[in-house]
Amino acid sequence: MPAEATDGAIETRGLEPVPDSERTGRVRELVPTWVAANISVLLLTMGAGLVIFNGLNFWQVLVVAVAAPVVSYGIVGLISIAGKRGGAPGMALSRAVFGQRGNLFPGALIWIARWGWETINAVSGAYALITVLDLLFGIESSTPLIVVTLLLFVGCTFLVSGLGINALRVCSKWSTYLFGAFSVLVLGYLVFDTDWSAVFDKPAGSTAMMIAGIGTIAAGGISWVPSGPDFTRYLPRTASSRGMVGATVGGAAVVVIPMVLMGAVMAVGTPDLAEAQDPVSFIGELLPTWIAVPYLLIALVGMLLINSMSMYSAGFTAQTLGIKVPRAAAVSVNAVISLVFGFLLMVVATSFFGSFISFLTLLAVAFSAWIGVFGVDMLRRRTYDAEALMDTTRTSAYWYRGGFAWQAMTAWAVALAVGLLFTSVDWFSGPLAGTWIGENGLGWAVGILTSGALYAVLPRSAQAQAEPARADVAGEDRRETAGSLSN
Repeated sequence: MPAEATDGAIETRGLEPVPDSERTGRVRELVPTWVAANISVLLLTMGAGLVIFNGLNFWQVLVVAVAAPVVSYGIVGLISIAGKRGGAPGMALSRAVFGQRGNLFPGALIWIARWGWETINAVSGAYALITVLDLLFGIESSTPLIVVTLLLFVGCTFLVSGLGINALRVCSKWSTYLFGAFSVLVLGYLVFDTDWSAVFDKPAGSTAMMIAGIGTIAAGGISWVPSGPDFTRYLPRTASSRGMVGATVGGAAVVVIPMVLMGAVMAVGTPDLAEAQDPVSFIGELLPTWIAVPYLLIALVGMLLINSMSMYSAGFTAQTLGIKVPRAAAVSVNAVISLVFGFLLMVVATSFFGSFISFLTLLAVAFSAWIGVFGVDMLRRRTYDAEALMDTTRTSAYWYRGGFAWQAMTAWAVALAVGLLFTSVDWFSGPLAGTWIGENGLGWAVGILTSGALYAVLPRSAQAQAEPARADVAGEDRRETAGSLSN
């Protein structure tokens, strides 16, 4: 890890690959990273939705809570292996797949999709702060208070994400400890205060609704896939790939499983939980103040970290689009956008949960087409040409034909269209949304399979076939040079 990261200063490294000499990260550091990425009270609301909207019982919710992080964060972990191979952010490595110009298309879509994710988290954080103010001082929500809390939350997010990887790691570590401790406290309270006969007497829902629930919860994890390499680029090339996947899945699961289950239990006593415009205030109604306030404050830190991680990656994505500003400055664009959209969602929107689920569904479909193509490309290569990644001119080995890798672009575009055909949300319904796949919310899975299969069968250009060999030779040359210098 570079000195600017380990010494607590602002991380100045942007898209450029991390040199081997600075890649001293450890696989176990991924655990608190992905714990922090899931510290959100929205998981409680989603768990309640599984009971109220999907009609699932406790044991079915347990299956959903276990399967969703294994599926989604398993993909995150697999794609993050590219980070240790190339030492660069995910959307920078994507240039090797789509071409220097071609990468602008999925990059722009992913960047725009992040606006919605950051908006949702900013709104949740603002609601958490408003709830704490109401519990402690009786200050009720108002438009001026919404503006102030949004500004405060987004401002803190901008600060942490602008500082870089080291600040994120320190905050993730301590928020993991604190949130874990208070979650155990909340869990203990629920154990003694819940009418468990009402929880376990609930009849089972349909298998179709259980599959749909897995898709809904997994969609949140799918949105992190392109960001996976951003948090593994400081790992040495010798880091265990299996360990990386295990740490990613484990870090997410240790939060997702209990949070979703707690939401399902809470829904029994609060049936209107999943339909609330404010997805946070119910905690103050269900828990005593001495538990609710510190729990919400810790959750607030967690949501701030989620947004900081998203903005951290969004800064890299903006740079890959040709926005020639430092990463910290690029983050400010997303900060402003989340402020504007957050205000509209809190003041204008009539259903937070409906908007949230619709957004998650579209987000997963938008990312799925990229995942399939990038994943198949990972199977074909073991390293990346660092110079070619940063060279955006015609001399780059990743220029391909006119700056485009037409095979990757074709697979991506077709999969994106196919995924939307099977997708239905509040604002949009594809013509195949009424099929079994569409009704079970599996449009994103179709997108991954379509893009991966199509990219795998399309003929590879001679330049694409030769490029991995050139990168391997360059890597060997660098290692030999380093070895001779050390001797």
